[in-house]
Amino acid sequence: MKKFKKAFRRLPDPRADNARHDLLEVLFIALAAMLCGAESCSDMADFGESKEELLRLFLRLEHGIPSHDTFSRVFRLLKPQAFERAFRRFMAAFAKANHIKLTGVVAVDGKALRGAYERGGKATPLHMVNVFAVDARMALAQQKASGRNETAGALEVLDLLSLEGCIVTADALHCTRAFAATVRERGGDYVLAIKANRGRLFTAVTQQFARSGKRSTAEQIDPSTHDRREVRRATIMRNTSLAGLYGFPGAAAIGRITSRRRLAEQRADAPVVRHYLLSKYIAPKRLLHVTRSHWGIENQLHWVLDVHFAEDSNRSRCDHAPENLAILRRLALNILRTHPDPASLRRKIKRAGWDNAFLMAALSHMR
Repeated sequence: MKKFKKAFRRLPDPRADNARHDLLEVLFIALAAMLCGAESCSDMADFGESKEELLRLFLRLEHGIPSHDTFSRVFRLLKPQAFERAFRRFMAAFAKANHIKLTGVVAVDGKALRGAYERGGKATPLHMVNVFAVDARMALAQQKASGRNETAGALEVLDLLSLEGCIVTADALHCTRAFAATVRERGGDYVLAIKANRGRLFTAVTQQFARSGKRSTAEQIDPSTHDRREVRRATIMRNTSLAGLYGFPGAAAIGRITSRRRLAEQRADAPVVRHYLLSKYIAPKRLLHVTRSHWGIENQLHWVLDVHFAEDSNRSRCDHAPENLAILRRLALNILRTHPDPASLRRKIKRAGWDNAFLMAALSHMR
């Protein structure tokens, strides 16, 4: 609780001065409830009522357990920018205390909160940009993409982070001068997918690979799983001229990955070729690892949030509630994932709800 208080104590309370329940206690109960699988403010209130005896071991609860209206009011009024800053402070302290390195591959990608839409706006739900440390498997930050402008949201969230020792990956949507410049300014390097949407720059990259020139290659054969076999070949070429010719900050090399997939008892699919811009020259084997790691944000963050925390089906949509609850889900995910118990995330969530000792261990793990 001490680490939690230290990180969140500067969080401004948006309620009136005569609010009955302490803000940190409300947030702590909400987090504990989410560790146990709570999905809504009503779930948080029910959790508090059922675990009141346990919660009183380390919370004052001067006015008892907050109602679901209190939880709802707090998350609707709480400023997401301030809550996100507190989240980053907590995760920095949490990583340091648990000797977790937040360097290596850092993936950036957008995710829609499918249930968070205004009446009549089902096709345009709230859109968030997430930053995920792939090696540590931890969510680092998130930012609302105002007007569903993912590129602008990505620039805003990167500007909040220190990227020393990180290689930032993103899909072709983010292969822009502004994105590359922001990554370099924050101390990181980038590996950005590039497609025909970049016009002359993409043409220059593909033409260089078509010509003869010094290059390094490596091949990787993935083990046969799910009745398929995939061979991936990476090629790297140095190129520092792109930075000057096309004004692309920090460009130092280009990469190409050719994938060939074959399903069991079928003819091989046509090869798929992807191109990349890099801010530093890396070994082709490393490029294979970096580009493959980028998909960790889909498989280990977005998919997990939808399946285990029901993010897409969550219907909180008023005021700031969708953003704030999304931050809380990422905090709960980080804590459960780094807990030393080898059980799956699904089992950890269920066990936290059933076993007070395990829940206490998860909460103590936050220190």
